[in-house]
Amino acid sequence: MVYYRLAGESEENHLLMKEIDRQNLIDPTAGSRRMYKYLRKQTGKRIGRKRVRRLMRLMGIEAIYPRKRTTIPGGPSGIFPYKLKGLSIVRPNQVWCADITFIPMHRGYMYLFSVMDWYSRKVLSWELSNSLETEFCLKALKRALQKYGAPEIMNTDQGCQFTSDEWIKCLQDNCIDISMDGRGRWIDNVIIERFWRTIKYEDIYLKSYENGVELERGISAFIERYNMLRPHESLGDATPEEIYSEKLAIAA
Repeated sequence: MVYYRLAGESEENHLLMKEIDRQNLIDPTAGSRRMYKYLRKQTGKRIGRKRVRRLMRLMGIEAIYPRKRTTIPGGPSGIFPYKLKGLSIVRPNQVWCADITFIPMHRGYMYLFSVMDWYSRKVLSWELSNSLETEFCLKALKRALQKYGAPEIMNTDQGCQFTSDEWIKCLQDNCIDISMDGRGRWIDNVIIERFWRTIKYEDIYLKSYENGVELERGISAFIERYNMLRPHESLGDATPEEIYSEKLAIAA
């Protein structure tokens, strides 16, 4: 069940947030300095950088770019090293990935969290929320664990939801190895990033859902098609469900 209350932003800001979301998919390296210039060109309005920076923070969007760093701290800091580099992912439930994305509606917005199986691209669990708190991520994670068992590795970014004590404890209690993207390395979690682009361009942007109830129904229907019916070129035109259930092998 989704409990939705209208986000407290003006109609103009909601439109700007939709455009920021689109531009972020096109150019994830754009920070507020570049983003406000994009928006000025798109809208023809004198939109200020401070306003764009505030909206990007509200949306949970930041520019992706390499940062100077010499080490990735472990354990106590809540940050874990990236463990997929050079790893051959050859079976379902070997690696799961998870992430959160901003979802615009006709009026207002919500956040979508999803857990995916890396090998098959199957969406294992998802949840909507109107805030970026950890609770809705944990709810979806626990549902996936209950239904599918535990993966060997879980990969996420370094967002506060995934470095929280509650999230890490849940993974460790289920003997799951924790992997995190390098800072500014969206490519490290590329499987779920591709899914965000797919669901937004093939469903969210086209339908412009009116409210949270309609959005939940629409996402549920899309993910059902995505898992069960939609052929994936990267899977040799099989569906994620066929690969996950090992009814078919990924074509070489």
